[in-house]
Amino acid sequence: MQVTFGVLGPVVAWDDSGAPIDVKGPKHRAVLARLVVARGRVVPVGRLVDDLWAAPPPGAVSAVRTFVAALRRALEPHRPPREPARLLVTEGPGYALRAAPDAVDAWRFEEAVTATPAGPPGPALDRLDRALGWWRGPAYAGFDDEPWARPERSRLEQLRLHAVESRAEALLALGRAAEAVPELDGHVAEHPWREEAWRLLALALYRTDRQGDALAVLRRARALLLDQLGVDPGPRLRRLETDILRQVEPAEPGQAPSTADRVWAEAAAAYDRTVASGARARLESTVGLLRSLAVAGGGGLEAAREQRFAAIAAAEQLGDPELTARVIGGYDVPAIWTRSDDPEQAARIVAAAERTLAALHPDAPAATRARLLATIAVESRGTRAARGSEAAREAELIARRLGDPALLAFALNGVFMQSFRRAGLAPERDEVGAELVTLAVRHGLPTFEVLGHLIRLQARSALGDFAVADRHAAAADRVAERDERPLVAVFTRWYRALRLAATGASQATAEAAYRAAAAQLAGTGMPGVERGLLPLALLCLRVWHGRPADTDERTDWGPYAPWARPLVLLARDRPADAAVALRRTPEPPHDLLFEALWCLTGQAAIALGDRAVLERAHAVLAPAAAELAGAGSGMLTAGPVAEHLYRLGTALDRTAA
Repeated sequence: MQVTFGVLGPVVAWDDSGAPIDVKGPKHRAVLARLVVARGRVVPVGRLVDDLWAAPPPGAVSAVRTFVAALRRALEPHRPPREPARLLVTEGPGYALRAAPDAVDAWRFEEAVTATPAGPPGPALDRLDRALGWWRGPAYAGFDDEPWARPERSRLEQLRLHAVESRAEALLALGRAAEAVPELDGHVAEHPWREEAWRLLALALYRTDRQGDALAVLRRARALLLDQLGVDPGPRLRRLETDILRQVEPAEPGQAPSTADRVWAEAAAAYDRTVASGARARLESTVGLLRSLAVAGGGGLEAAREQRFAAIAAAEQLGDPELTARVIGGYDVPAIWTRSDDPEQAARIVAAAERTLAALHPDAPAATRARLLATIAVESRGTRAARGSEAAREAELIARRLGDPALLAFALNGVFMQSFRRAGLAPERDEVGAELVTLAVRHGLPTFEVLGHLIRLQARSALGDFAVADRHAAAADRVAERDERPLVAVFTRWYRALRLAATGASQATAEAAYRAAAAQLAGTGMPGVERGLLPLALLCLRVWHGRPADTDERTDWGPYAPWARPLVLLARDRPADAAVALRRTPEPPHDLLFEALWCLTGQAAIALGDRAVLERAHAVLAPAAAELAGAGSGMLTAGPVAEHLYRLGTALDRTAA
């Protein structure tokens, strides 16, 4: 019998004829739901006991085994006696549900919604209609308050909202705007914080010749965002309003005017005709193209990263150090995040730059040498390599001596990346950001102007000065909108979520803002930023407010797992394992999240009474006593460092006694 499962509504199972299977009582249904959440992974019996009962009764383990046995009989009624179960299996210390990928409606839904939307809108609309039709009510209905179900319910609901908006986009693309209006109207009423929903509704109204209604919708969105969240509408909403007021057809993101398409095609054809295949000029031209591609959004950053080292390797093969230096140093794409998207490639680029520096003739231009040094400083970020700091200082000295503004801006990016030698250096980074803004405005360097504003946004956030940080967020958005730099909005959206968390918004509101920001980050080609950031932001929020860590087994902590693990184990009531994990926790990297990760480590040490770690955390964090932990990232916060220092000090007094 082919069994399928439904969790997009009440938890049910169906046989191969579509008839419902009797899965017995609420505890049986809870066991089944818990195993579906685990998605094929083993859930230990002890964990099932803890998840089923707030205070497990005597004989709880035996009861769980009874529930499992009953479920097996219901799900595999024709299985011969003593033959091992094939669906709900025993493995190691617990049980797992070995369902096929298409046997659970939630798994099919996720696959349908996240399928690459590269094809025509007609099939996309059909696919989304089918997927949305699988919902029978709230996901995992009946388990609304269960901690083990809450993260999955929230994740599926976000996917559903995204699917509703993707369906509306497909209708718009098919010229069926009038059909999209009623559904979008209800959608924004139920979910007023979703800017994309407001944008789609206004666009649908405009395309049905209701310009006044479209503008009214945009005014409602602006008022709600300002009044309730204290933030301005994002660039896409603002651009749509401008287009409607000008009575032009709003362009889709990344869409270029046809004149530009023609110019590009003709210029590219002329280049191919004129510049010989294999000419060295092609390599240098490629670097310029990659530099533009990296800030264009829509997968451009990832594509540029993939081709960058290939260009360097090709240049090295030609045996001309100055050409190689220009290829390496010409990629002066501003970097704001201190964790590399591809650490292995970054290390290869640093090695190539060092080789090229050594091979350069002593009479090579100083600017060429400085660009190599700045590249080393930027690409060495987060590695604790002393060479990175030396390279940053040397590049800055050369740039100031030459009076070259573009070179100095690149060098200052390296200085910023190497400014994390200890906690509490937000004021120093604020000065770097201020100089970058002044320099970039004076000399027309818009990408570095954005970098300067983002650095100041980070630094002022660390210092709790959100009035100034707000101004820099708005300035970065203005420049990005003017110059079509869509990735900037990713960082300013995260900043606004951080601001909510830091200025007294409810935890539910702050968590929703973080999740919305994470949705915008997905697929931008910045894995160094994306991986583990949302779980870390939520964990920092929980630690600040004295709540236990999320214990969902499916959480991808990314590179932050070593600092999260002791707190997760404590939340699972495994103090001995947590103590072992704490002893193995490495020193956090010296980067934007240095203070936040130390606060997490300190919190685990408080819970476990580990005096050595308490002393180390207190000493490391003391210079940052006036800052908000983690807010210097512009993305998240674990609250005032002073509060953590107080907790650490109290714990030290207690352990001394």
